[in-house]
Amino acid sequence: MSRTSSAKKSETSNEISAVAPEDRIPPRERIVSTALELFREHGIRGIGVDAIADAALTNKMTLYRHFGSKDELVCETLRRASDKAGAIWRELEAEYPGDPRAQLNAWVDMRAQCLNGEPAGCDLANAAIELKGEGHPAHEMIERHKAEQRDRLVALCSAAGAREPQLLADTLTLLLEGARVSRQAMGADGCCGHFAKACRAAIASFA
Repeated sequence: MSRTSSAKKSETSNEISAVAPEDRIPPRERIVSTALELFREHGIRGIGVDAIADAALTNKMTLYRHFGSKDELVCETLRRASDKAGAIWRELEAEYPGDPRAQLNAWVDMRAQCLNGEPAGCDLANAAIELKGEGHPAHEMIERHKAEQRDRLVALCSAAGAREPQLLADTLTLLLEGARVSRQAMGADGCCGHFAKACRAAIASFA
């Protein structure tokens, strides 16, 4: 085999090895993860199914075989985001079993870390704003997610011995939403730290 042929074969092998890991991910998973990233970057209405299919290394026919419509795909991406948020509670319980006060403080730290790593903001909150007034099927799921998150936070505040746990939970939620807006407008520097300090001050005032 000539040196040129060997070089071409090596280049081809490298190209195949670079693509293969992505190809081994099931098409449905590639479509969902790709759509979630594109929705964050361009907005739900700012990106079409053709672009999603291309970026996911598949085609529109395959996309529609897994999801009957773009709205269905949107709902699935938001369901994944909701599941990820739900995993935080399991992590808190596993990390600080039987210590709700430590779990509440850790919730603040974890939310501050999330703020630092989500320059585009919360996927569900962004979707709720973008799809407002359209009667989109995702609205029901978003509302259910918000209610579940609030109920869990109220229960944690109560278990931690806070006075008026519902009011404390709402205060922490408002601080989080405000920090998300500030994070997008001002950047992460200082915002995440101020959020954590404000949350701890609120928790202390309800002790």
